Amino acid sequence: MILNRFGNVWRVAVCCGALMVTGLSGVQAQALPPVQLALIEGLSGPFANTGEAVYRNLVWAVERVNARGGIPTAAGARPLALQRYDSKGQNEEALSALRAALDDGTQFVLQGNSSSNALALLDAIQKHNEREPTRRVLFLNYSAVDPALTNEKCSFWHFRFDAHADMRMGALMQVLKQDKALRSVYLIGQDYNFGQAVLREARLQLGLQRPDVKVVGDELHPIGRVKDFLPYAAKIKASGAQAVITGNWGNDLTLLVKAAREAGYDGKFYTFYGNALGAPSALGEAGVGKVLAVAEWLPNVPGAASEAFVQSFRQRFPKPADDYLHLRMQMMVEALVQAVQKAGSSEPQAVALQLEKVQVHMAGQTGRMRAADHQFQQPLVVGAMAQQGDPGVKYDVEGSGYGFKVIRQLSAEQASRPTTCNMVRPG
Repeated sequence: MILNRFGNVWRVAVCCGALMVTGLSGVQAQALPPVQLALIEGLSGPFANTGEAVYRNLVWAVERVNARGGIPTAAGARPLALQRYDSKGQNEEALSALRAALDDGTQFVLQGNSSSNALALLDAIQKHNEREPTRRVLFLNYSAVDPALTNEKCSFWHFRFDAHADMRMGALMQVLKQDKALRSVYLIGQDYNFGQAVLREARLQLGLQRPDVKVVGDELHPIGRVKDFLPYAAKIKASGAQAVITGNWGNDLTLLVKAAREAGYDGKFYTFYGNALGAPSALGEAGVGKVLAVAEWLPNVPGAASEAFVQSFRQRFPKPADDYLHLRMQMMVEALVQAVQKAGSSEPQAVALQLEKVQVHMAGQTGRMRAADHQFQQPLVVGAMAQQGDPGVKYDVEGSGYGFKVIRQLSAEQASRPTTCNMVRPG
């Protein structure tokens, strides 16, 4: 592992050395350049914890590929190399990091923890690829879930491996509409593209599937800047809402649910990310049976393959604080490996044409890329927070003693949504 620094951009290369595969001679290993992956993510600032958690997932994915011999090509196997660039969660810093990654010769940009950053990067990558066709790059998105990214803003150079906000909301609504006692909800979210999209879709789907449920609160707050959510929690409690619907993530979610507990709020939380990064610990016993989360996969999804996947990750990262495992990030790297192998090179356009057709099997799940909009199609699950050891809850989250019991599973076909993408393809 090599660490250096240029200006405000930190770069860490994960590739060869101890991670270089066996079965390749030293000559072959030196002769074949690695396939370079550039992680552009907030690694400092209010969401640094989520950025570091993503990095661990990607390190693990890269290690596994390299340990089995890298990516087979006609000329021999090529390892993966992962470099990290700190965007600080800001658009301008993300664009600066992109320029640095391009200067370093990357062909694949990985990002996801902000839809605002994703939209800025996508626009810049689109323009770069038009200006410099010999230095094109692909954008692989593991978490930026603004629906626009695979609808009106769709691009041939962008591939999303997470379910977008409308897909996630649809899964939550499959559970919410069965809660016949529910009569009122409070909508709260981060004030940027994604947070706005979540609340917009919540209002739409409530109107279609539960018109009897009243929205008693609807507000947005600054992203990453609120330190005290008690005033928001007080308003939620005073509204009489029986449930909260939120797309909040990172500290904005953790601080919100912690404030709700301190304010004595007793309602349910329908969340996109309530299963990760401190939220279960913040809620404690108060969250049992009341916090729901939607994901492409949860550690307590039944099946031997899923269980082996969890155990393997926990052997690599045994500290409870490092427990943040997402199947989609692993599937993303495996999809890229498959596409590079079939393309016979890492040239971005050739790889993109193969990525459009990939199908990945992992941890008992199967996902495939939809060529029309480059939106990955995969199952979704909804889990309810429960105490570790309860039926269906073998694994907890971050050593908190609380995990998520799977209460609803949707097939890829059930989770899918139509697209309005009108993709402009090269050539």
